[in-house]
Amino acid sequence: MASQVAAPTSLPTTSSSTSLSSPALSPSSPPLLSPDDVELLAKLEEQNRLLETDSKSLRSMNGSRRNSGSSLVSSSSASSNLSHLEEDTWILWGRIVNEWEDVRKKKEKQLKDLVRKGIPHHFRAIVWQLLCNAQNMPIKDQYSDLLKMTSPCEKLIRRDIARTYPEHEFFKEKDSLGQEVLFNVMKAYSLVDREVGYCQGSAFIVGLLLMQMPEEEAFCVFVKLMQDYRLRELFKPSMAELGLCMYQFECMIQEHLPELHVHFQAQSFHTSMYASSWFLTIFLTCFPLSVATRIFDIFMCEGLEIVFRVGLAILQMNQAELIQLDMEGMLQHFQRVIPRQMDSGPDKVIQAAYQVKYNAKKMKKLEKEYTTIKTKEMEEQVEIKRLRTENRLLKQRIDTLEKESASLADRLIQGQVTRAQEAEENYLVKRELATIKQQSEEAGAQLEQAKKTIWQLQQQQPQAKAASRCSEEAVLQLERELVQARLKEAESQCALKEMQDKILDMEKRNTSLPDDTNVARLQEELIGVKLREAEALTGLKELRQQVRDLEDHWQRHLARTSGRWRESPKKNTLSELQDELMTVRLREAEAQAELRENRQRMLELETQNQIHNNQLRRAEQEGRSLQERVQTLTTQNKDLHGQLQEIKRRQAEIECKSKEEVMAVRLREADNIAAMAELQQQISELEIQKEEGKVQGQLNHSDSNQYIRDLKDQIAELKHEPADTGELAQA
Repeated sequence: MASQVAAPTSLPTTSSSTSLSSPALSPSSPPLLSPDDVELLAKLEEQNRLLETDSKSLRSMNGSRRNSGSSLVSSSSASSNLSHLEEDTWILWGRIVNEWEDVRKKKEKQLKDLVRKGIPHHFRAIVWQLLCNAQNMPIKDQYSDLLKMTSPCEKLIRRDIARTYPEHEFFKEKDSLGQEVLFNVMKAYSLVDREVGYCQGSAFIVGLLLMQMPEEEAFCVFVKLMQDYRLRELFKPSMAELGLCMYQFECMIQEHLPELHVHFQAQSFHTSMYASSWFLTIFLTCFPLSVATRIFDIFMCEGLEIVFRVGLAILQMNQAELIQLDMEGMLQHFQRVIPRQMDSGPDKVIQAAYQVKYNAKKMKKLEKEYTTIKTKEMEEQVEIKRLRTENRLLKQRIDTLEKESASLADRLIQGQVTRAQEAEENYLVKRELATIKQQSEEAGAQLEQAKKTIWQLQQQQPQAKAASRCSEEAVLQLERELVQARLKEAESQCALKEMQDKILDMEKRNTSLPDDTNVARLQEELIGVKLREAEALTGLKELRQQVRDLEDHWQRHLARTSGRWRESPKKNTLSELQDELMTVRLREAEAQAELRENRQRMLELETQNQIHNNQLRRAEQEGRSLQERVQTLTTQNKDLHGQLQEIKRRQAEIECKSKEEVMAVRLREADNIAAMAELQQQISELEIQKEEGKVQGQLNHSDSNQYIRDLKDQIAELKHEPADTGELAQA
């Protein structure tokens, strides 16, 4: 076989037959050939001259040249190695090729029988092209232009070229003519059909075509196979057609070989593990080339049906051995034992294949079932995807709610901490205010004591002369006490300033927490404070005016008494006492002024204390509002958690309901299918009864018409019932 296909070429469509069809037929030779047969044989001679490696063809050519006066196919040709059967086969196929259109239309069954017996090697190229209508295709003219283009699949094709028929002479050597033309055809098709591009199994089919014909014709035949023989759907990236073939083949195994099917199921031995290469390469990678070529002949004529038949025949022939093996053993059996069984030839397996019952209608029904199953799976996948999306969105919402809850909890804790800090600062401010009040009370007591002392001095004025030293000591004591009072006053002012600074800081902190309900009251308090402050300033101005008047009076007094220092000591003593009295009065006025200033400051401190108390009340109210808000948010969070649990429960219920509905729909579909099968069986029985009644003539002419009308009515009613059942199933 390898020697015959090492230099593939196609049969020429026209040839000069003068050298063979001249008066070459002697009168003594039997009239077996017509002029058309002679022309066909001339074409075959031209083909044989091109096939130099075919020794049988060369001997046939030499014999025909030596015996030019006798018939080329005469049984009396001693130099020819062809038998009578081979000669008849050549003649028959020559007539078929010449009269192809008539034979294809009128004698299709006889043509199928001849193809099943095998197409002669020299006729394969032209017959394959005729079987798939690949002659004179417009795409053949584009082939040379396609080879000049660049395909994205070139690297993949180059990688797999060496793996295609690695032991065949035509493809064995690297960068040989066979590998180059195989690359060209695969590249050209990948450019024509960019959706499919390149698939690894297709190279074996193209290689077989190149063994029989040139690359242009092989390219056209391959394009026809992909378009009209379901191969394009098999080689698509999704391989949906391959899944359909696996489903149909598995159903055939279940029907014809139930024990083997149960064994495969028990061993988890899926159909695709051994049968996918059968459909993708038409047994070219599994069987010897001679056997696979015979099967490919039938495939060119009948399509994928032969693959189902041969596959089931192989399983029938090996059922006993396969049932006793495990998964690994079955794989080894398919890879090694079954190919060796084919060494004896293809006739046995082809004969067994056509004993297999193949129902085209049932295959169509299985195709519809597979399409329905895949559609349901797609719908379920879409529903699952939708539920997963909803679940993801719910999880995101849960995460968002948890984050918001954590943020609210942090804000609540921060508010509580801030309130605690403000309460501590308010406590410190109150304690400092109490200290300042105590200091003010002490200063007031000291001023009262000074007043009493001044009054006592005024009462003791008549005795001032005798007690001048005592008065001086008392005045000094008053001065010291006044100095101490001023020092304490300065300390209280410093403390007051510090308290004012702290109060300002607290007011700045509390500016972000306004209370609209207390604004009017605070404004009224502020107006009252400003009025008191204005009154205090007015009183202070009056005191200062009195002090200035006293100072003026004191200066005038000093001017009047400046000339009295030279008088008698008694007068000088009296004047000194008067001066001291004036000084004490001045000091008393200053002490009163300071006392009023201290009172004014006390009022300011009380006002500030009241403001602080109002701010504390506002802070407490805001704290309570924050607590209420936190409680509200906590309640909302609990409600959201409850809603989430309810959603999860509803989702689970929906999933259960959807599963129950799917199961119910499937059960209804099974019932409807069974009902439709029963109705169809009844229809067929009634039709059979009708035919039997016609053939046997059991009814007379008058009754038969009535009986036939009744049967037709029953058939119409039964046909309506499946339609109604189908509509109910769809609803």
